[in-house]
Amino acid sequence: MITLRRLECVSIAHSLIYFGLLFCWLALNNPQPATVILGYTHGVLWIAMALTCVYAARRRIVPLRVAVAVAVLGGIGPFFGSAEFIREDRRRSRARREAVRSAPPPR
Repeated sequence: MITLRRLECVSIAHSLIYFGLLFCWLALNNPQPATVILGYTHGVLWIAMALTCVYAARRRIVPLRVAVAVAVLGGIGPFFGSAEFIREDRRRSRARREAVRSAPPPR
């Protein structure tokens, strides 16, 4: 089952893998096969996340803004998608708190 929380966790894991890829490439002077493995993992995760987020946007599980951030910007930097997931989670938490505050008191 696709949920915002599950997509957020996978997106954060994808960002960590991408960070590892950048670190291997820039700081460790491109060691093989680590760079290749991280590169393929990033590519496969980006494609899977893009397709899943587009599907989730159509099912109204995630907003279109989040799906676009993952599908369009996720290939060059999955940090955009992770930031949008965190932002959406905070927005939903804030909306829930306001709904509880504005609810009539129990009798």
